[in-house]
Amino acid sequence: MKRRGIAITSAVVLVLLLGFSILLGTRHPATDASSLPSPLLGQTAPAVTGVTLDGHHFSWDSEKGRVVVVTFWASWCAPCQQEAPELSTFAWHHRADGVDVVGVLFNDAVAAGRQFETTYGSLYPTVIDTAGAIANNYGVVSPPTTFVVDRHGVVAAALVGPTTAAQLSRVVARVEAS
Repeated sequence: MKRRGIAITSAVVLVLLLGFSILLGTRHPATDASSLPSPLLGQTAPAVTGVTLDGHHFSWDSEKGRVVVVTFWASWCAPCQQEAPELSTFAWHHRADGVDVVGVLFNDAVAAGRQFETTYGSLYPTVIDTAGAIANNYGVVSPPTTFVVDRHGVVAAALVGPTTAAQLSRVVARVEAS
C-alpha cells in the first residue's frame, strides 16, 4: 500500500514537471525593450556622423526635421540578431512618415558588421563607430540600445534590449504626439 502511494505521488510530480517544462519551452520570450533612464532624455541628441558599412557618408545634418531612431548594435549580440528584422520592418513601414532609422556599429569589426547585414538584411544605414566616440556620447554600454530623437533633435526616448517594430511604432507615435 505504501509503495502504491509513492508511485502515485511520483507520477503526479512527474506529470507536473513535464507540464511545467512544456509551458516554459513553448512560451514566447519577452520581446519589448525596457525604457532606459538616460541622462540624454530631453537633451539635444549627440550627432551621429561618419562612414557607413556600405562606404557612404552619413551626416546628422540630413536628418533635421525628421524623427530618428538611433540603434546601437553588434554582430556578436544575440538580442541584436533577434531585433534586426524588426528594425528593418519598422524602417520600411515608416520610410514615408518622416521617420528614419540609423544604426551604429558598437564595439565590433567592420567585416563582421557587413556580414551581419548580409545575413539579416538592413533597410537603413549603419555608421561605423570603431573608436566608440558615438557610443560614448550616448552613454551606451551594451547593445542593443536604441534612442528616439524627435523632429527638433531632442532625445525623447531611450530603450535597452531588443525592440520590436510594434514597440517602436508606439514610442514614435507617443513622441510625435508630444
